[in-house]
Parts: sequence; structure tokens; C-alpha cells
Amino acid sequence: MNIRAQRVAEQMRKEITDVLLREVSDPRTKNATITSVDVTGDLQQATVYYTVLGDEEDVKAETQAGLDKAKGFIRREIGNRIRLRKTPEISFEYDSSVAYGSHIDSLIRDLNKDQ
Repeated sequence: MNIRAQRVAEQMRKEITDVLLREVSDPRTKNATITSVDVTGDLQQATVYYTVLGDEEDVKAETQAGLDKAKGFIRREIGNRIRLRKTPEISFEYDSSVAYGSHIDSLIRDLNKDQ
């Protein structure tokens, strides 16, 4: 990813977080925390990674459904807030790295406790 794409991705992360907190009224999206955004080099596609509190599959599925439903609104708001020739297409993906890191941390704590 080039420098411009990195800057656009970081700005999109900030703006999407703000839109989810202030503008989107769907209660399914309130659990979502945006962790990162990956933008293609031509700024046509953006993958937004999110995580939710808790590990329940139904909460993840519900949040994914809410984000998919709000995708058009979020894209329009991003287009209004960031000056780009074309607003990137947005897709949401669950970021499992936070849960994986927590799992590794608990394993390390258990090892240290046994010693």
C-alpha cells in the first residue's frame, strides 16, 4: 500500500468510527469497534476490519448484518467528509486478531501461574 492509500485508510478509519458513534442509529452497530482499514492502491476498494465485545457468534453475525445494512449510508458520509474523486467501495470483515491475542495472553498467564 502506498503512502497516499495509507493516509486515506487512516482518515477513513477515523471517519467511520465517528459515523458509527454519532450518525448510525442501528443498535446492532453499537458493539462494533473499527480496528483498521485496508485500501487498495487505486483507492477503489476498502476493507474495514472491526471487532466486537464478547465472543458470541450471534453478536458477531448481528453486528455484521447491521454494518452491511448501513454500508451505503457510511459510504455516502465518507464521500461527504473526505474529498476524493471516487469514494471507495466498502466491505466489512470481522478482525479475529484481537481475540487471538487475548487467547495467547491467557495461555501465557496460565504458563506463568503454573511455575
